Amino acid sequence: MANGLCDNLLLATYLSARCPVFFCPAMDLDMLQHPSTQANISKLKTFGNRLIEPGFGELASGLIGLGRMAEPEIIVRQLNTFFVVRLQGKKALVTAGPTHEAIDPVRFIGNNSSGKMGFAIAEFLADEGAAVTLVSGPTHLHTSHSNIILQRITSAEEMHNACVQHFADAHITVLSAAVADYKPLEVATQKIKKTEADLQLNLTKTHDIAAALSHKKQAGQIILCFALETENERANAEKKLFGKNFDLIVLNSLNDNGAGFGHDTNKVTLIDNRKQVKEFPLKPKKEVARDIVEAVIDLIHA
Repeated sequence: MANGLCDNLLLATYLSARCPVFFCPAMDLDMLQHPSTQANISKLKTFGNRLIEPGFGELASGLIGLGRMAEPEIIVRQLNTFFVVRLQGKKALVTAGPTHEAIDPVRFIGNNSSGKMGFAIAEFLADEGAAVTLVSGPTHLHTSHSNIILQRITSAEEMHNACVQHFADAHITVLSAAVADYKPLEVATQKIKKTEADLQLNLTKTHDIAAALSHKKQAGQIILCFALETENERANAEKKLFGKNFDLIVLNSLNDNGAGFGHDTNKVTLIDNRKQVKEFPLKPKKEVARDIVEAVIDLIHA
């Protein structure tokens, strides 16, 4: 499965599948712990396949440990949990990616956000039945999910306008885009030539999208925001959480290896408006997205 081998009907079915795939490994403890096996399991998870963990107990070899196939009731329970659509009838607004603030027709101020986190969250919300409007800055990502309407924008101004337009109807809003805080005060109409030793840009603040939406928040609406910090991470995240009337904030730090922009992984801490804190280890962004959506669902049913 991990390496695309196709020499029997089962593997041909797997390689042709365009639906959710679960896999339930069962083997001896030493085989399960072998780096090859662990690498293949990790690889399958990056494909979006879902692991049902093996159980702990006595194995065929006489060893005691992980490797028993999960019991049938556990497998059925996990499948039921996955396929029960818990956000049917809900509308969600998700922002993703960077914004580009024009300096002249060819240059801009931007950042390294890939949009992967926002796209993954949008797809998990859609999997749960939500009708998602995904407002994305410039990225190379695409989605074909039938429950997602993708609206592409470039600047912070355009993202602000799109969010204000869709926010009133949204039961869930996830602000995961890395929106520029400043933009050039004036945009040159022609390409700026390199004629002077120095070039000075005057910048002005962009719209604070999170603050604008929080002021319009109505009862029953849930707003989730991200906080990418480099110092005083927890304090800054909580200040943002309570200062802008959010329900949940996702804290990640550029001080953590493998977290932040440009990675396929992330390491986050979730803090809700009841000051409940959940810390997660470094995970693929798709798994982080699932954790975040589960937290949103918990808030809805709290």
